[in-house]
Amino acid sequence: MPSGDHTAVTAIRGAMLTFTGDPFAQPVRDVRRYESDAIVLMADGRIVDCGPAADVAARVPAGTPVTHYPNALISAGFIDAHVHYPQLPVIGAGGKPLLEWLTAYTFPAEARFGDIDYARPIAARYVAENLRNGITTAAVFGTVHRASVDALFEEAERHDLRIICGKVLMDRHAPAELLDTAERGYDEGKSLIERWHGRGRLSYAITPRFAATSTPEQLELAGTLWRETPGAYLQSHVAENADEVSWIASLYPSHARYLDVYAHHGLLGRRAVYAHGIHLDDADFESLHVSGTALAHCPTSNNFLGSGLFSLHRARSEQRPVRVGLGTDLGGGTSFSMLRTMQAASEVAHLGGHPLSPSRAWWLATRGGAEALDVDDRVGTLAPGYEADVVVLDLASTPLIEFRMRYAADIDDVLAVQFALGDDRAVRATYVAGGLAWDRDATPRM
Repeated sequence: MPSGDHTAVTAIRGAMLTFTGDPFAQPVRDVRRYESDAIVLMADGRIVDCGPAADVAARVPAGTPVTHYPNALISAGFIDAHVHYPQLPVIGAGGKPLLEWLTAYTFPAEARFGDIDYARPIAARYVAENLRNGITTAAVFGTVHRASVDALFEEAERHDLRIICGKVLMDRHAPAELLDTAERGYDEGKSLIERWHGRGRLSYAITPRFAATSTPEQLELAGTLWRETPGAYLQSHVAENADEVSWIASLYPSHARYLDVYAHHGLLGRRAVYAHGIHLDDADFESLHVSGTALAHCPTSNNFLGSGLFSLHRARSEQRPVRVGLGTDLGGGTSFSMLRTMQAASEVAHLGGHPLSPSRAWWLATRGGAEALDVDDRVGTLAPGYEADVVVLDLASTPLIEFRMRYAADIDDVLAVQFALGDDRAVRATYVAGGLAWDRDATPRM
């Protein structure tokens, strides 16, 4: 479903939640903005006004219809900081830890993406599921094939989604049909950058899968390409699995720690995003903080593959906070729903002895994710001037949720119920750049 005419003026009404700052660094009440009855006014792809309905109603242009969503919550669109769209055909394939999972499921699935006609319907399904789940920005891995990136960017452009994507770099320790060379990875990345980077709302990410599947030469050229491309991203994986950490140590014996491999090749810094970071220590977190490098916390994937429990509490230490967003990490992850992802993050934090408040979890899925991806000046917040990417959440999407909500004590209780009991059915509508891109009650099943 196309996102429609972004030049039109659109107004929506309902309860509204957004954040003006970081609830890990300041009291939640000081940075959380909640209005029980609000209007969000959008035009030319941006939010032009928002706030209490009693105030904004007088500023809505004459003749503009206001779409009212009763018993709903309006929020900034969700941000997925780490996902593999080519793994959709193997989502839910379980019973193996990370390295065995890659060999048994991921590599065979990704081998088919050299055929763009094969890639396109999977890219279309991926984008459709994002819209159904209120995800309006995502950092996405392709495969080693250029066609995988072309297919996703074509589909994202059609819907005007803010998407970050790149061709995976692998020149060792993978099946022959999934290997490139350091030089070919650089050349094909350069070609894709020239075609897609900065086109509309699309950005390119230099994407070495992880240090085990790239030689030092490839990592060096990845760093060169990143430095040559203003505004580009660098995305990879780090310290997801204990066996992986041991493997990296054997491959790079001259480096004292896993993260040092990336640092040595110039792959840390603002707009670098590493998934997982489960098996990192305080020195690693200090390095991430100083360099401005972000982590993507992927709790459903970590739980599904038995990789371990990420310490959000340590990562977000007040002394040296690391930027952290939430990632679905499909297909190791098990759900497109950011509600389910927030619930998993809450459970992991609780198991680690440092419970995660519902408001902080919501921040991670919106403004926090935007900070991790260095786009917090554009998305992740409901305020005038921001891009009009908005999700409308039905607060009574199932009979049980409707019943439980009668007893909700405050906004934190409301949020906790939504991600403890909710899923994709809760997403009532998704707006992309001010256009209605998904309407649960009017759109046929995609």
